Parts: sequence; structure tokens; C-alpha cells
Amino acid sequence: MERVAIIGASMTQFGQREEWIRDLLAEAGIAALQDAGVASDDVEHCYVANMSSGEFEGQGGIMNMLAHDLDLLPAYAQRVDQTSSSGGAGIYAAWQSVASGASEMTLLVGGEKMTHRTTGESTDIIASITHPEEYKHGVTLPSFAGMTARHYLERFDAPRESLGKVAVKNHKNGVDNPHAQFRKEVDLETVLESPIVADPLRLYDFCPITDGSAGLVFCPESVAKEYADEYAVVAGVAGATDTHVVHERPDPTVMNGVVESGEAAYEMSGHGPEDVDVAELHDMFTILEFLQMEGLGFADHGEAWKRVEAGETEKTGDMPINTSGGLKSKGHPLGASGVAQGVEIYEQLVGEAGPRQVDADVGLCCNVGGFGNCVITTIMEAPA
Repeated sequence: MERVAIIGASMTQFGQREEWIRDLLAEAGIAALQDAGVASDDVEHCYVANMSSGEFEGQGGIMNMLAHDLDLLPAYAQRVDQTSSSGGAGIYAAWQSVASGASEMTLLVGGEKMTHRTTGESTDIIASITHPEEYKHGVTLPSFAGMTARHYLERFDAPRESLGKVAVKNHKNGVDNPHAQFRKEVDLETVLESPIVADPLRLYDFCPITDGSAGLVFCPESVAKEYADEYAVVAGVAGATDTHVVHERPDPTVMNGVVESGEAAYEMSGHGPEDVDVAELHDMFTILEFLQMEGLGFADHGEAWKRVEAGETEKTGDMPINTSGGLKSKGHPLGASGVAQGVEIYEQLVGEAGPRQVDADVGLCCNVGGFGNCVITTIMEAPA
């Protein structure tokens, strides 16, 4: 099986956009192909990562629209829906298409258009991914996050400020990302005094509602050398699931989907957590950054907050996390988020991250669906 390379990447401006999903996908798709130097008629497979274009816009068949709009015909096209981990699942699908030999040039585009809906409408669409038995009792993802954060802080004697410092860090990183929704630093006092959403979590512990799209171009490593001097290799990628009924989990501070997908990706790549130089984690809520750090082996159980308190996850620290600004600052257009994580790791490995650049040969991204219901972990490396 030949190794799979990423040779081009793109990300639209994230935030409130006037364009609809069709235009956002086309914008990212064209930019990714241009970045890779790949012609439309060279694309054999096209994957569109998207969670809810039908619910948000009443629009289906978006993979066929993109294939038409980008003049990809007769390329095979498929929509990938794995809730908020659709982008990571898209990376997995694109990797499979090339690794299997079914395609020599695969385009992945992820996107979502959300801001035209009210906050209540968007929250209800997102909450529909919870189990019906929990959904009918009014349980939402923010309420899971609040209960888990309370349990974590009390059980591990972690200060409330440690969660706030995740928000402060990721907003600081987002200032250097020209495509981020929020490019403004916030101080800890502002975070801790913002309105309560799900106690103990407040407004700045949550990511925003966002429009946006991102794209990646995949091909065999032997083909990559024909297009680019600098590229990234997908060294490991794996997915896993956890209970759909969240309250049935034996320990609410452990996301087994993160643990299992991470272990499988590490095994496939030959790397361990000690080899990872930079990571993009799914910080939909600040508490999730702690849980993923621990599930992926970047910290012992109950001790991720200590690395955050010590500044080790800062861009200048030993384990930079969410150099892009994360979902917190960059924004969270559901189907695009996992692809945008891949864009950040790709740019870090090929040295195109600009002021966000860190010294990295191995990068990891973890894309979470629901409250850890499904997870994709991807490990990329610079070619030897």
C-alpha cells in the first residue's frame, strides 16, 4: 500500500458569510486545487464533508453540485456525514480512496452554512444528534459539557481558571490566523466574568456558530513529487465510536472514542504521543481540550490542566495545541472543522503557517462528533 500525501490546502474566511453552502464549497475547492497545481479533470474522487445542509438550508445533493461547479465530471463524488466529525471522516475517506488505489487524485472539501439560522434553531439542529432518550429530556451538548466540567474540576482539584486559560490561549492564537472568525485576544477576567451558559462554563468556554469551508488534495506520495516540493504524508488515520447514550459511560471524563482512535492512529503511524510536535484538538467546549489531551496521551488522566497552567500548550510551549485558534477562535462550521484542522497541520508541516509557525515534523488532529460519540484521529508527518 502506497503512502498517501496531501499536496494542497485551502480555507475560506470563517465567520458570518453571505454565500450559501454551494458557493462556500466551490470557493474552498477551487483554492485547494490551485494550491496543489491540479487541474479539475485530474480529480478522480471528490468527497464533501457536511453534517446538515438539508436541515440548515433544505439543500441536498451537494457533492453533485460541487462536482458540477468545479467541472470535475465524471469524477466519483460522495457526501460524508459523521456529525461534527464529518471533516475528519472525510480525511479518512479521502485517504482510503488513494491508499486503496481507487483514485490517484482526490479532492476533499468540508463546509457548513449556519449563521442564517437563529441560535436556537442551530442549537436544535445540533442537539438532534443526541440520543432520543436524552434529547426528549432537553439534554444538549452544552449541558453535557457543563456537567462534565463540574465533575472534572471537583474530582481532580483543578482550578476554574485552567479552563479559562484554554480560551485565552486559543483566542491569542487566532489573532495570527487570517481566516479565523475571531481575531481578538481576550483576558482571563473577561472569560471568567462572561455570561453563564452551562455552569460552570460561560460564554467564552464555547465555540461560535460559523459559516465556512476548507479543502485538501490527496494523492500517492510518488505522484506528490510531480506536483510539489513540500507536502505532508498521512502517516496514520483511524476512527472509533463511544456510547450514543452519554450518561451510560462509566467515567464521564474519559472519551473512549478519542482513546481508541488515537491508539489505532499511533500504531498505524509508528509514532507515539511523545513524537507529536503540534496538535489540533476539537475544542468545541474548553473542557474537551483537557479530555482529548488525556485521551491521546499528552497528559495523564486528570492532569491536562497542569500542562495548560504551566503554559506548555502555548504556541511557544513544549506541546503547542490549536495554533490555528481552534474551534474557539477560528470558528466551527460543522462539516468544515475537521478539514480545517487538517489544513492547519498540513501548513505547519510544509512551513506555510506564517506567524503561527512552530517547529514540527509530526502533527495530529482529533475531530470529535457529538460528545465523543464518534472520533477521527489523524497523524501527519513531513516526508523523510
